[in-house]
Amino acid sequence: MIRVAIANQKGGVGKTTTAINIATAMAATGWRTLLIDLDPQGNASTGIGIPAHSRETSSYDLLVDQAPLASCIVPTSIPGLDIVPATVDLSGAEVELVNVDQRTDRLRRALAQDTAHDIAFIDCPPSLGLLTLNALSAADTLMVPLQCEFFALEGLSQLLQTVERVQQRFNPDLGIVGIALTMFDRRNRLTDQVADDVRACLGNLVFETAIPRNVRLSEAPSHGLPALVYDHACAGSRAYMSLARELIARLPERRKAA
Repeated sequence: MIRVAIANQKGGVGKTTTAINIATAMAATGWRTLLIDLDPQGNASTGIGIPAHSRETSSYDLLVDQAPLASCIVPTSIPGLDIVPATVDLSGAEVELVNVDQRTDRLRRALAQDTAHDIAFIDCPPSLGLLTLNALSAADTLMVPLQCEFFALEGLSQLLQTVERVQQRFNPDLGIVGIALTMFDRRNRLTDQVADDVRACLGNLVFETAIPRNVRLSEAPSHGLPALVYDHACAGSRAYMSLARELIARLPERRKAA
């Protein structure tokens, strides 16, 4: 199973929207997909149609209680897509794991049990704590959503430094599969300037596909649906399908389920 962490230390960059829709797009193309919600806000779980009252087991049980992965997985209404949801209990996991041995390695060990999925996406909280460190330690590679604004560039430099530290201490094999430009608005000159600056600095690491600002992307979570299901023809949905195709081209070869 390929494990992709979706992370950015800055909030509000479209990280959870990207996690939901890229996971849906991968499932739609035939990959058996697992989405792991590691954000205590649980927005990925809500946005995929798993209401808070129905989450009997969660990523908290997986990390803190070391519950078997299979017992924490919940099927979604989308064929080929499962989720490990998050609950508010996860907000206390950082404190509870502080004095635990191998506290940054718990997610990696849990995912080693999985033989049912081709790929897992890990939606990280917008901070660098034990939850994000668990995700980066477990991941084969990192996908970075980047909002096209000036302050996002500062957050990106901090994230790249974090990746270097994780490579040195926890996961020497961690790579970056790509940076996805989000909330792209061609009417705003700053958007083009930030995109040009990022591409000049990081070159081919930046995906060609940019995710536009799109009302339907914003509306979809309130209906408990990915945008690709809520309105598959909208500009945001088409962009995420294009991004999924780019992602597949960058991933190592894996044999998918027949």
